[in-house]
Amino acid sequence: MKQSKRPLDGIRVLEAGQLLAGPFAGSILAYYGAEVIKVEPPGSGDPLRHWRVLDDDGTSYWWRSLGRNKKSVTANLRSEEGRGLVRELAELSDVLIENFRPGRMEKWGLGPQDFEKSNPGLIYARISGYGQDGPYASKPGFASVCEGLGGMRYVNGLPGERPMRMNLSMGDSLAGLHTALGIVMACLHRMKDSTHGGQVIDTALYEAVFNMMEGAVPEYDAAGVVRQPSGSTVTGIVPTNTYRCADDKFVIIGANGDSIFRRLCTAMGRPDMAADPRLADNAGRVEHEEAIDAAIEAWMLSLDSKAALEVLEQARVPAGPIYSVADMAADEHFQARGLYEEVDVHGTPLKIPAMVPKLSKTPGRTDWAGPELGAFNDEIYGGLLGLTAEEMVRLRDLGAI
Repeated sequence: MKQSKRPLDGIRVLEAGQLLAGPFAGSILAYYGAEVIKVEPPGSGDPLRHWRVLDDDGTSYWWRSLGRNKKSVTANLRSEEGRGLVRELAELSDVLIENFRPGRMEKWGLGPQDFEKSNPGLIYARISGYGQDGPYASKPGFASVCEGLGGMRYVNGLPGERPMRMNLSMGDSLAGLHTALGIVMACLHRMKDSTHGGQVIDTALYEAVFNMMEGAVPEYDAAGVVRQPSGSTVTGIVPTNTYRCADDKFVIIGANGDSIFRRLCTAMGRPDMAADPRLADNAGRVEHEEAIDAAIEAWMLSLDSKAALEVLEQARVPAGPIYSVADMAADEHFQARGLYEEVDVHGTPLKIPAMVPKLSKTPGRTDWAGPELGAFNDEIYGGLLGLTAEEMVRLRDLGAI
């Protein structure tokens, strides 16, 4: 069957980053058609290959998802020969992604300025903790630390308690998303100026987090309000919270629209609250948040979660359960929406998540799982760069690949 076209078909991306932020950006681009050549150090490869849950061969299941559609090649960037290979690949690429500490690529002779003449159309995407300049630029930037500096950790958790983190690397993922968006925008610009259309994209992890802070900055600037942690609620929007049911399961209710709130009160058997003028709009409900939440909580504790969700659905009140990954895998809606794809790993099927958004005419897809280390050395070095078998043997003997 003929495969559908994808929006990034024909775009070649050289991915020189490791772990999550850069590789996640590369994974998005590869899913939507870009040829992504992933450069990894010989021997161990990207450390993410060995993180968390491993298969019988010692490779992480996560890698099979994050490395999808990528062409893995090995190159020792600490050797001149390895850097020379990467330099040649960059000169034949549309995009380069790197997430080393600022200045590292320049020391290797692989910085943006090194390609201004040989590949003036190169889109050079850089990801770091704090950006390429400024007083913090040289600091090591890990997602956990940058989530704190960018404001996310401050507003997350219970008032007066230790700030909480999600059990995910949100800073890295957000930086990867921002970088992928920047690359697509830069590609659009280059279509208008193919000769000198290259540019540098500077993504900082803490800034990607900062970009998610909604109205916190103008609220502080104009009113001096510092948004505080609010547990399972959202400051200034009532009611939206997580409630325990009689079966000890939790249900999220978002009934902050005026008419939705009235429907919730009716479903709860509280027409008095529905008719209370003090609760008619969000501003009034914010003033009486404690009483409103207490009433909803008492009602939810009288029902098991399934019954509560049925009543809320009938009343057209936005509500839902809190899912684990096992719950998602069993949910028919996830299946109907095509949120899982199956790949083959050494003859064994493995489900990995599909990517979004969905495009009606040029959808993305997974062609293969994250490959073995250096699996595409022959194709890329022998085919694209034209190295002979003897040259490949020499580079292997030198430890360059």
